[in-house]
Amino acid sequence: MTRPSKTLCLLLAVGIFLSHMLTKAQQTMTNSSNPLLAPFETPHQTIPFDKIRLEHLMPALEEALAQGRKEIEAIANNPQPPTFENTIVALDQAGELLSIVQAVMFNLNSAETSPELQRIVREASPLITEYQNDILLNEKLFDRIKQLYQQRNKLSLDPEGATLLEKTYRQFARNGANLPSQEKARLREIDKRLAELSLRFSENVLKETNDFVLHITEEKDLAGLPDFVREAARLAAKQRNLEGWVFTLHQPSYVPFMTYSDNRSLRKKMFMAFSSRAFKGNENDNQAIVKEIVQLRHQRAQLLGYPSHAHFVLEERMAGSPKRVNEFLDELYRYAKPVADRQMAELLAYAQKNGFPEDRLQRWDYAYYAEKLKQEKFGISSQVLKPYFRLEKVIEGTFAIANKLYGLVFKENPSIPVYHPEVKAYEVFDEQGNFVAVYYADFFPREGKRAGAWMTTYRDQHVRNGKDLRPHVSIVCNFTRPTETQPSLLTFEEVTTLFHEFGHALHGMLSRCKYQATSGTSVYWDFVELPSQIMENWCYQKEALDLFAHHYQTGEPIPQEFIEKIVASANFMEGYATLRQLSFGMLDMAYHDKPQPIDDVDAFERAAIAKTNLFPEVEGINTSVSFSHIFAGGYSAGYYSYKWAAVLEADAFEVFKEKGIFNKEVANAFREHILSKGGSEHPMTLYKRFRGGEPSPKALLRRSGLLANP
Repeated sequence: MTRPSKTLCLLLAVGIFLSHMLTKAQQTMTNSSNPLLAPFETPHQTIPFDKIRLEHLMPALEEALAQGRKEIEAIANNPQPPTFENTIVALDQAGELLSIVQAVMFNLNSAETSPELQRIVREASPLITEYQNDILLNEKLFDRIKQLYQQRNKLSLDPEGATLLEKTYRQFARNGANLPSQEKARLREIDKRLAELSLRFSENVLKETNDFVLHITEEKDLAGLPDFVREAARLAAKQRNLEGWVFTLHQPSYVPFMTYSDNRSLRKKMFMAFSSRAFKGNENDNQAIVKEIVQLRHQRAQLLGYPSHAHFVLEERMAGSPKRVNEFLDELYRYAKPVADRQMAELLAYAQKNGFPEDRLQRWDYAYYAEKLKQEKFGISSQVLKPYFRLEKVIEGTFAIANKLYGLVFKENPSIPVYHPEVKAYEVFDEQGNFVAVYYADFFPREGKRAGAWMTTYRDQHVRNGKDLRPHVSIVCNFTRPTETQPSLLTFEEVTTLFHEFGHALHGMLSRCKYQATSGTSVYWDFVELPSQIMENWCYQKEALDLFAHHYQTGEPIPQEFIEKIVASANFMEGYATLRQLSFGMLDMAYHDKPQPIDDVDAFERAAIAKTNLFPEVEGINTSVSFSHIFAGGYSAGYYSYKWAAVLEADAFEVFKEKGIFNKEVANAFREHILSKGGSEHPMTLYKRFRGGEPSPKALLRRSGLLANP
């Protein structure tokens, strides 16, 4: 069965970038002239991005939908009695062409969109939603699935087959297959509208992000900004044919400005612009969209027999219920809040000692004074560390660590077509030289690329006709660009982001499953961050840093004292950081746990996160209207999963720390029981096979410096 492509750590990706568009006129394509409908004569049957044009997309989608419907009808109307192979496996493999077209149309709109592409995606989205509902509400098809599900104990299925059958039945049942006709029709209406609203939400945030520019013409307004920040801003101005310096709301520009600028009024201006995106009452305002999405999600859940959207979502999560999630968030809150209060008091005292005139820090003061206090306490700063983290060397470091852990070898292949000249494509091989995966990497911000970082796939690993089809995996980030005088030098936070997304990529690349619906990252949402978050730990280990952290000019390895300071400062302001993450999780649960009317998005948000707020209230800003994780991505009723997975990865990494961070026995066990298994069995079953027991939150609390609190 065709599934939406998987996108992690922020949103489900949508669309495609085409760098050589010749025409925008719609036309009818034959299979031979539409590269999406012809055989891919490319290495490993990768997407022929160099041949695809915008006008190919809709004809290819229409053909793919037609083929998919024929395949589904053949399964539903099969005169033979239902078997696992002719129904469940056939359904998993149906819609292959549609999977390809979706991988093109729906994966890359986030990387380089345009008004024309957004129009195409808006046209395509309801067609795909309708197609998926046609499958999920197909009574003949569901009857075959239900017969097999009722006989499941007699089918002698292996664990992965049993999981696929269970997952398939639940997918249909949880999406209306048991509803009467009138309610099925209402479900279709809701799904179609939700798809439209999600697209509009994402487009509005991107437009608001791109529309703001801070143009500085006087050098005095650059006070405090390091040379690398100034140079990037001058290049940004030059690209716009402007004199002076330009700062934007994209992370590589926004974060350094907020961290280093001495000009408090400009910091406030940047903060207000960033925090008021889609909250201005204009055509890009998302408040009405938020209210409608929340309302429709609850209506949908109740139509299906669930008390709330959160109950519906969490039925298929490790946490299991809203009650358990709220207890989990509250437990971490009890540890984090006292630490956060002490840390913020220390930060305020430091700021006042250095001339800050007020009795409370404002939100636009936090990053500025935190960076200065961190440097004073630990003698370390982003500016000092950046020369040791040249992007190309960090990429090599991820490859070297993957080699030492899992025996993987990465070889760039310029003959693999890519969707933008900046994208790199690699072939991945194992120690025996066997092909493992294709790996795409896209690192720099562009005007058409949404913010954040994510991993996605163009082809999921699975077995078809006895052949193991290896995956095509991609990570997309927004890192500091090279300037006219310097290469791309990453902040330490960008380094950990790259390792995080690379961990997701390894989860996709090392999959060894039989079915698309169980392979790679097709796991419970609160388990999916384990492979990504555990990879961040290597960024703090000397043995790993020595592989790639070398000064870009001298080649000298990062000094031991710097490594010690990185480790010592790892928990700096961790109480505040934890509280901030918890606030997002609590806001998410407030929207989705209890059906309730939302008259005012801003008032609702303030009430939901009041106990986590450490700053004075600021009028005119709002998080919800740009909270793409939960309103345009897959994290609704699931944002808590970042902290849930942190418990898992902190507990799991203790095994590596005990036996060696490159211990082959431990790495092989993690690969065998976690990375290769995808969602073939329940995640706790897989985790306990690796760890020998259930995870303890004590490892996370110890590492975060929060354990000493009640």
